[in-house]
Amino acid sequence: MSKIPTDIRHLIEQSIYLPMTATVLNKDMNVVKKSPFKLKDPYLHLIEEALKLVQKDLAEVRKELRRQKVKVLKAKQDEAFTTYTFYYNGYEEHHSYFNPRIRNKVNELIEHYLFKTEKKSGIPTS
Repeated sequence: MSKIPTDIRHLIEQSIYLPMTATVLNKDMNVVKKSPFKLKDPYLHLIEEALKLVQKDLAEVRKELRRQKVKVLKAKQDEAFTTYTFYYNGYEEHHSYFNPRIRNKVNELIEHYLFKTEKKSGIPTS
């Protein structure tokens, strides 16, 4: 049974997933820059705006983890699992995450941030 409250556990997981999300968006931005698209700017702008939101959320998560005196360390990684050590309120816990689960969560976050940045007003008039 975990001694870490659910809300802190959510922050911890965000501190794992958000840096990976930012890394993927940065790599995708570089791919778009080198791609043969005729109009790259709309794609770059979409990725840049999503990246700004990810970085903002990550800063907030890190700030709250510092305030709560929580530490998250990557302990080990193999082909199937990545293990993290969480330090919270004098407790030390080890949690293993299935790598495809991490990849799926990062994929969900990328979709969330990309769609969060798109304008909902339809076709621009100006």
